Amino acid sequence: MVETGHHQHQPAPVGPPPMVSSMALSRGPTWPPAEQLHHLQYCIHSNPSWHETVVLAFQHYIVMLGTTVLIANTLVPQMGGDPGDKARVIQTILFMSGINTLLQTLIGTRLPTVMGVSFAYVLPVLSIIRDYNDGQFINEKQRFRHTIRTVQGSLIISSFLNIIIGYGQAWGNLIRIFTPIIVVPVVSVVSLGLFVRGFPLLANCVEIGLPMLLLLIFTQQYLKIFMHRIQMILERYALLVCLAIIWAFAAILTVSGAYNNVSVATKQSCRTDRAFLMSSASWISIPYPFQWGTPIFRASHVFGMFGAALVASAESTGVFFAASRLAGATAPPAHVISRSVGLQGIGVLLEGIFGSITGNTASPENVGLLGLTRIGSRRVVQISTGFMIFFSIFGKFGAFFASIPLPIFAGIYCILLGIVAAVGISFIQFADTNSMRNIYVIGVSLFLSLSIAQYFLSNTTRGGYGPVRTAGGWFNDILNTIFASAPLVATILATILDNTLEAGHASEARGMKWWTPFRHRNGGDPRNEEFYSMPLRINHYLPTRFL
Repeated sequence: MVETGHHQHQPAPVGPPPMVSSMALSRGPTWPPAEQLHHLQYCIHSNPSWHETVVLAFQHYIVMLGTTVLIANTLVPQMGGDPGDKARVIQTILFMSGINTLLQTLIGTRLPTVMGVSFAYVLPVLSIIRDYNDGQFINEKQRFRHTIRTVQGSLIISSFLNIIIGYGQAWGNLIRIFTPIIVVPVVSVVSLGLFVRGFPLLANCVEIGLPMLLLLIFTQQYLKIFMHRIQMILERYALLVCLAIIWAFAAILTVSGAYNNVSVATKQSCRTDRAFLMSSASWISIPYPFQWGTPIFRASHVFGMFGAALVASAESTGVFFAASRLAGATAPPAHVISRSVGLQGIGVLLEGIFGSITGNTASPENVGLLGLTRIGSRRVVQISTGFMIFFSIFGKFGAFFASIPLPIFAGIYCILLGIVAAVGISFIQFADTNSMRNIYVIGVSLFLSLSIAQYFLSNTTRGGYGPVRTAGGWFNDILNTIFASAPLVATILATILDNTLEAGHASEARGMKWWTPFRHRNGGDPRNEEFYSMPLRINHYLPTRFL
């Protein structure tokens, strides 16, 4: 499940970053570009002690749990499911996240990335819900079963798009024409495009969300200044400590009656007993293939899922680049990202078989946690899959943590997603930051991707009707899904602009010298083999397209 322990290194010594002379030296020092971030304590293949690894892995499980519960709360009630169905769906998502994360860290990118739920699939699922919302079923339980079986069929078919473009190296060919100028907006909008999971979600219950945000900032960044003896503990485990304090505070507010005379929406966001997951979850339940019944295949719904599959690929690509920086690795080569997209498709196929309600993508929140703790160890993330699988099987225990109010998670995400955005911006150091051409490409790509995505999201109804409303429902689903995704729009815009605006004359300014070693499998950076090679000599037994 994890790597061997021969990489048990001590944290790298922390020292001041190097300085170089400059014409502006009289106004302060300047720093040269650096491929590795300063002050990382553990990189991708160095590991903390085992007891630290287990606690850090549990933190990763807690962070990914928020988005899991959020998507279940969003979709399951609209599908006709009750709290018991919601608990079972969460268990299935956790189980598949554990499996997919383990696969990606072993034979995918091999980066410390958690594979969580993708909200790109929400619009196609809402389209399915809409088609089955016309009173044709005897009861809600039957409607839920029929809806989720249709989602299963659509996920199974759409997964082959990821498999084909990934293992067929089509996605790798796209990555080969990337430059740092393209990577900046793609990585940055992966988190900036999720601002709804930040303060807007926090504000649903500001009395617990805002204290979580402020307490985490104070404890993790300021308290260590005055408490040097426990500085390392605060840096690594402040998230768990703050979460426990605010969760207990929310429970006190709940039992004291503070939310007895408030709106239903406030109760749902603030109370610790409104999810009904503890009473609905089974003690032991192992997700199994086709647990909801035989999948239903409808062409119109499958085409909508194809758009979501493309979006999830773009999201994961941005997250992989961010993870490489925060794990102290080189930028992932094109063939590595391509094989990871193919493996992501296999993960979606498994999710369709096991009965999840959405496909998977790399979690930007968990990548932000690498930066918050300064620990980019692959082993930590691999151990976290044990928590995902354990709590998916023992439902009552998993439901206990799933009852944490979502505004508390939102306070955490405000920080984690901000770290990912900043990491994306840091890629600009490998190109000419004073080039007006580069400023134009990055600026236009950043602004338009966020602006276009926000237009599509704000003009999408609760029933899933987006701005594109032609006679073809499947066509509407594809376009509405694609253009509601800031990462995919940024990928399209930045790739076109960077490769058509004086591309040949601005090769050095675009950072091509830095990017060239990561474009091809052979003749690249020798460190790529160290970070991304398959374990246990698997590469000797697989065709090249799978490596």
